[in-house]
Amino acid sequence: MQEEIAVLAAITGHQPRDEALFIEALTHGSHGAKGGSKGVNKGGGSLAGKDYQRLEFLGDRVLGLAIATELYRRFPRESEGALSSRLNALVTGSLCAEIARELGLPPLVRLGKQARDDGGRDSDNILGDVLEALIGALYIDAGIDVAVAFVIRCWGDRIGAVQVAPKHPKSALMEWAAANKRKPPEYRVVWRDGPDHAPRYTVEASIDLIGSASAEGTSKQEAERAAAAALLTKLENGV
Repeated sequence: MQEEIAVLAAITGHQPRDEALFIEALTHGSHGAKGGSKGVNKGGGSLAGKDYQRLEFLGDRVLGLAIATELYRRFPRESEGALSSRLNALVTGSLCAEIARELGLPPLVRLGKQARDDGGRDSDNILGDVLEALIGALYIDAGIDVAVAFVIRCWGDRIGAVQVAPKHPKSALMEWAAANKRKPPEYRVVWRDGPDHAPRYTVEASIDLIGSASAEGTSKQEAERAAAAALLTKLENGV
């Protein structure tokens, strides 16, 4: 366990005081079901029996606060709607997973054998959750300032890279339908595949009498967003 703690200290720039908390942030629910390594922290306490879900819940809120505060500071003339669009684009599960890979978190994730065999260490869902759990652990162990500084460092230039706030594809598609006097877009899941810890969804977006497009994602929301973007592209290109 000390090797993982040393790596986390290097990644976060913070030496964990409560080591069990950070091991918890790395632990998927499948870990330790049968014959998993339990481990003991410096204080002699067991590291078994907990997974990252509660820390992910907390870290998700800390991440949102950190990014929202930075956007508020950087873009003083933008409306609430524009800031919300930027925020939504910066806290997606796929972006969190991308940053988790950049930080080198995949080898540290603690999974059960089946989840490992199913490619859990490359799952956007798992990696995004682990990063948010790590943010939650930092918040508890080191305080809000350290957690926010970590978020701003990890997200880096992404926060200000888009000079025009991106519009959510589902909102843009809804506006297109209204402007062209069509019924609102509809979304339906046409396929779900993969294990519970790494699902893949295929969603079809359609506008009645106009057309449809399908796309995949690691969550229903992500697939809906991608399908809306695909349909918008078809409509704009006259396909």
